[in-house]
Amino acid sequence: MLGQRTQRGLFGLLLPTHLCLLHLKASGQPCSVPGAPAEEGVSILGTRGGSVELACGSDPAPLVVFWSFIPLGSRVPEPVAVTNGALSKVEAGAGALGAVSVRNSSLLLSELQDGACGHFLCQALHTVGGQLHTSYSYLLLVVLVPVSKPQVQLSDLSPMEGTAVVAVCAVREGTEPVTFTWQYQAPQGPAEALLEVAGPQLQLNPVKRTHLGWYMCSAHNSVNRLSSDGVFLDVIYGPDEPAITVEPAATTQGGFWVREKEEVSLSCMAASNPPSHYAWLHDHTQVHAGPTYIITSAGCVHTGLYTCLAYSSHRDTHTQTSVQLTVYYPPEGQPSCMVLPTFTAISLVCTWPGGLPAAQLQWEGSQGSSPSAPSNVSWSHTATQLSNGSVFTCVGRHPTLAVPTHCSITLWEPWQSPACWTEATRGGQFIMLSCEWPGGEPPAMLRWLNGQQQPLGSSSPSPAIHLLKAHGGLAGREFTCRGSHPLRIPERHCSLQLDAPRLAVEETQVEVLQGGEAWLGCVLLGGTPVAQLLWLGPQQQQVEAKTPGFVLHPEGAQLHLLIQDADPSRHRGTYQCVARNAVGSTSQSVLVEVRRYPAPPNVTISRLIYGRHRGEVWLQWAIDHPGNLTGFVVQRRASVPGPGAGAWETAASDIEPESRSQWLGGLDPEVLYAFRIWALNHRTAGHPSEVKIPVDPPFGTYPAVLGAAGTGMVVAFLLVFQYAARRPRRFPRTETLATTLGPEPTHESTDAPVHVTITVTAAP
Repeated sequence: MLGQRTQRGLFGLLLPTHLCLLHLKASGQPCSVPGAPAEEGVSILGTRGGSVELACGSDPAPLVVFWSFIPLGSRVPEPVAVTNGALSKVEAGAGALGAVSVRNSSLLLSELQDGACGHFLCQALHTVGGQLHTSYSYLLLVVLVPVSKPQVQLSDLSPMEGTAVVAVCAVREGTEPVTFTWQYQAPQGPAEALLEVAGPQLQLNPVKRTHLGWYMCSAHNSVNRLSSDGVFLDVIYGPDEPAITVEPAATTQGGFWVREKEEVSLSCMAASNPPSHYAWLHDHTQVHAGPTYIITSAGCVHTGLYTCLAYSSHRDTHTQTSVQLTVYYPPEGQPSCMVLPTFTAISLVCTWPGGLPAAQLQWEGSQGSSPSAPSNVSWSHTATQLSNGSVFTCVGRHPTLAVPTHCSITLWEPWQSPACWTEATRGGQFIMLSCEWPGGEPPAMLRWLNGQQQPLGSSSPSPAIHLLKAHGGLAGREFTCRGSHPLRIPERHCSLQLDAPRLAVEETQVEVLQGGEAWLGCVLLGGTPVAQLLWLGPQQQQVEAKTPGFVLHPEGAQLHLLIQDADPSRHRGTYQCVARNAVGSTSQSVLVEVRRYPAPPNVTISRLIYGRHRGEVWLQWAIDHPGNLTGFVVQRRASVPGPGAGAWETAASDIEPESRSQWLGGLDPEVLYAFRIWALNHRTAGHPSEVKIPVDPPFGTYPAVLGAAGTGMVVAFLLVFQYAARRPRRFPRTETLATTLGPEPTHESTDAPVHVTITVTAAP
């Protein structure tokens, strides 16, 4: 704390010196520093917008450092900042130099401004040997200004060829010296440096058509380099003497020859900017306007003198050129090359018939050239003289062709070896033996052999196909395809053997519960040709994709059969997976058992009484033993005595297996109904209960009446009535009884005791 107080006190003592500097500035008098060196001090370079760090000598950490600034052309120092190491203050006006901050004794200037160019004075107060000493440092800061983006200015953007043009590279600012370079780019070419030009001006005198294009300049100084955007110099010239090209055609003495009945294009091009307008004359009669005149089908009437006229509306001048066109015809198409193979030699044949005169043909290859001949030429070689990849070209020459036309043949051996496969025709009546050895020039020759190596038919190029009448006797027989090629010795071959199909099933016996799903799997293990898999049902009918209740899932060599919603009457029995091909068939059986769910317990109706207005009934039932239950179904029908009774209809379904009672509504009060109920275990139904008719709910509903045969005494007891009085919510229709007997009783808790008087009357 003592050190901090001392520093703060020292900083406060030195503050008047800082105020003294401000006072000197205000008076306009230069600040004279005793012992200041006369030289300029250390020079430091900075860039506008950049940053520099000005160090205040190399002495130990000073007590106080004062920084001041002397602009160029002035001798009056301006305060910038003061610091004692712990605290620092930056003069508000120092923002003209840039962003000013102090780190230790160094002055940091960032975002340099042009006004920062000048002398910086650092005054530092030190303690040496217990005494105060002052040191001074002079720093000269030079702020460099980058060059601005140059612009190219042309004295004339569209000069006439032969006139003078001056291009100027203008730069708005930048620290000298600034160096200039020029670049030129043709409309369809890369940019090129104009090394012979130095300086901000480019003289084009006289300007030529080759000067047409884009001009760019670059300016750079010690800080940066920038390039201008391109400016286009559009030189006006032409039209020159037109140049005529005829396609397709060949030159001959006095003009061009073209092919009869072919499309001929006469094109005229005269160098000009802007482009010229063109007109075509045939024997001094205009036939077309435009640079290209197309004769869709050349004939004798098109022979003559053709003149191209090029006209420039900009310069009001024109030029012209004429050519003689004669219709002549070469052979049609182009030469045709082929090779005729034998086992030990090949013969190259080239033909090109027709034409006037006949075309001259000649074979060329690595072995030399053959003699030339009109229309047809042959050249033979032994196979031992040839190598894989030998190229032979037949060159056809004709006076009407600008360049010779040709066809070529490359001799090469086919890849790898022949490939054999077989498949049956539709209906399985024939077996098709197929052999392929692709590639090669000339193509390989293939032939089929039987098991005794006897040929089946003649040799043919790839692919080779042989048909066999399908029958079971072909099973186990082997066939071979042999391939020969002049460049491949010895011969190559492939073989195959016809086999009846083989298969296996995943399970031979499958059990499924009624209503469930069963999967039957079958896999093809082999067989040539490839066999077809199918499933037969219990009645030996084929299961197809659209057969109800079945789904086929083919997966490669497997065929799965899905039985949905299994039913004993439809799906139980033996299924067969059958594999068939053209040489035989085989099958495997799968026994499917559809099991029923165990029968549920029998149900008896314990109570069936009407509700209010006879529009609903309350049904209670009981089961004879627990287990094997998934629900109940209640049915009803109009109970009419005699044969006119109505049909049974479902009154309630989806009843939970734990339920033992159910309200049934939707009754017609005028109709007498009968009810029955049975239990369900999934799809297995139990025996229906006895048929009962609901009764009304007066007192006779609850007592059980017992008849004694000998005495005729009727004993009535109302124990059930007492139970109902205790639990009115289990019998919601007791209000009917209350209405009959008198006013509605007061609702009491169902757990409160109820006193009931029972009177028993016996008749003698």
